[in-house]
Amino acid sequence: MNDATTKSVGLAYLFWFLFGGLGIHRFYLGRTKSAVVMLLLFVIGTLTAGVIIGVPMLAVVLIWWMIDAFLIPGIVGQHNMASQAA
Repeated sequence: MNDATTKSVGLAYLFWFLFGGLGIHRFYLGRTKSAVVMLLLFVIGTLTAGVIIGVPMLAVVLIWWMIDAFLIPGIVGQHNMASQAA
């Protein structure tokens, strides 16, 4: 297995905890498209929260962030298995 492509569950959780709403943990795990969607929802939701429009967007990000807490080990495992096979 190439250590340069191996992902760490601990580091993924650190990114999830510190920068979860921004999707940084998803960028780290190679889930770029969903990371961009999460980042856009967070930014647009934050900018429009004052006029209530952004509140549902922020709620989606919060729910997504909580679900990711359970998905991270599986995503890391899939990534590491794929990099081991390559």
